[in-house]
Amino acid sequence: MSRRAKLRCALPLALVGVVAAFAPAANAQLAVDYSLPKALAAWAANPNGSPPGANDWSCRPSSLHPYPVILVHGTFENQRFNWNALAPLLKNAGYCVFSFNYGATQGTQLTGGFANGLAAVRDSARQLAAFVDRVRAATGAAEVDIVGHSQGGMMPRYYTNKLGGASKVRALVGLSPSNHGTTLSGLTEFARLLGPIGNAAVQLVTSFCPACGDQIRGSAFMQELNAGGDTVAGVAYTVIQTKYDEVVTPYDSAFLTPAASSHQVRNILVQNGCPLDLSEHLAIPFDRRALAYVLNALDPARPRPVPCVPVAPLIGG
Repeated sequence: MSRRAKLRCALPLALVGVVAAFAPAANAQLAVDYSLPKALAAWAANPNGSPPGANDWSCRPSSLHPYPVILVHGTFENQRFNWNALAPLLKNAGYCVFSFNYGATQGTQLTGGFANGLAAVRDSARQLAAFVDRVRAATGAAEVDIVGHSQGGMMPRYYTNKLGGASKVRALVGLSPSNHGTTLSGLTEFARLLGPIGNAAVQLVTSFCPACGDQIRGSAFMQELNAGGDTVAGVAYTVIQTKYDEVVTPYDSAFLTPAASSHQVRNILVQNGCPLDLSEHLAIPFDRRALAYVLNALDPARPRPVPCVPVAPLIGG
């Protein structure tokens, strides 16, 4: 082969090599940090951003994962912080992932945008309804899956049970959801014992955070939410809870009871079979064991192994 012919062959190969070196890998995996402190740092660096892998509005669900996943943060939290681990984990698994901030009040402004989920739960459920419709319109999916933490695992039940959202939601997965309200480790009962002083303290907190008042065990909102039963037909419910929950108390108040024998409910305690897991309310979104249960709840036909690894409170792992 002549020198000129060799150059003609070599040049295209060299160009292919250059392009391959600088082009992003088609199946590049996002980093997944099971760490609450790293999530907090990520929020501080980009307070108004989406979590990694979320809110790609050009994403179209695959035949393997046909339901977009909407992530709903908890009270005093936000999408960037809450879903720093789960959003990229789901994206890496092939899902279309979406998240949003809801329930902003003046208190949200006072915290520099960190503390969302403060508004009345009924109002936040209507925000969720609008976001579900936006995701459905963008992706072409008739139904979505929802994964929520704390209030974010409970509030979607108001959407499905009271606002007609059941026809648009295939599965609802709650991480430490406040499904039946909370005593806040006994603080609400203690406030009642204090009489007028305690009542004044509760009113001060709930004026700043109406959602906090809604989530007190026995509140008018909780009675409305659970009137007629915990569940409705058409939605597959999964609750993933830790026995060390210090916010949703007692911890088993997170669990759901099916309102009818045909309703699908699974209640999971992460410590069952894994005493190494010391996650509590804040760490559970960064608990790789809990998040493996999330993946399996979204795709029960292809279950993954659920690891048992040390998980530290307030840290994750």
